[in-house]
Amino acid sequence: MGRRNAGGGEKGASTADVFGEVLKHCRESIGVTQIALAGEVPCDRSYVARVEAGTRVPDEKFAETCDIVLRTGGILQKLWHKIDWYPEVDHPDWFKRRAAMDAEATALREYQTQMMPGLLQTEDYARALLSRRAGGDELERRVRARLSRQHRFLSPEGPLLLMVLDESCIRNTVGSAAVMRDQCAHLLRVGKQPNIRVQVAPAGLPGIWRPNTSMSLITLSDGHVWVYSESLDRGHFSDDPEVTGRHAQTYAVLRADALSASESAALLHDAMEGYGHHDESRFQSDNVGKEQLQRRQQRKLRGNRHRYPGHYPRP
Repeated sequence: MGRRNAGGGEKGASTADVFGEVLKHCRESIGVTQIALAGEVPCDRSYVARVEAGTRVPDEKFAETCDIVLRTGGILQKLWHKIDWYPEVDHPDWFKRRAAMDAEATALREYQTQMMPGLLQTEDYARALLSRRAGGDELERRVRARLSRQHRFLSPEGPLLLMVLDESCIRNTVGSAAVMRDQCAHLLRVGKQPNIRVQVAPAGLPGIWRPNTSMSLITLSDGHVWVYSESLDRGHFSDDPEVTGRHAQTYAVLRADALSASESAALLHDAMEGYGHHDESRFQSDNVGKEQLQRRQQRKLRGNRHRYPGHYPRP
């Protein structure tokens, strides 16, 4: 599934190289360096370099910001919507049915516990999470497949996406503090879109009833509703009206009891700052450790110097 499924069925460009070449041309034509552009986005210079090389899929916000900085008149954002970013992906066999539903869904109501939901994971978070089970080309294929599902929902004109996150999703560190900080920032950004709402069910809130596992309520284009949940490497589906009705009620109560979208944004912002402070503290701690090691080495070197016998005057 690629970008061709996101809009009116039009097939766009087949490769991210096109976007990268246009971005590079626009940047160089007005004399902006990769470092300067990265500072405006903001992002790392390596991110810009990878987008220009066609090895990194940018999000729409990146394209929009580049249009403003490079004064392109909106050409990059228009191109972003036309490109088929994921022309070929290979989902695990047990997940293909769910991926096909995502390509058709008009609304998705989801509760997630322990880990961030795949539809809202950053690339770095997805890579860190999936690297626990795969590496090399297999890892890149899995990351590519996971990110391919997102663009349809991350478009402001995309399907309705209501997400309730158990606080454990935010507190369980995946990858590093920096990865988690960027993940929280991503949730704050997408939560402002008209079709997406992110709410948090906080750990310390008494009386809130949480499902035992993550679950999704998927509404398809014909109005049919499915309940989806997962066990280890297996997806479970049900469209039994009694089952879907029961879970829909559970989800409605959960959303009502969870923090509001604005309250959830405040919690996410605090978590993001906390991960940022963790990185700063670690950096300072590393520097202190390096300085202490250097002092010990210097003392050792001084202590190991060869001592030459001196000639001292007798008293």
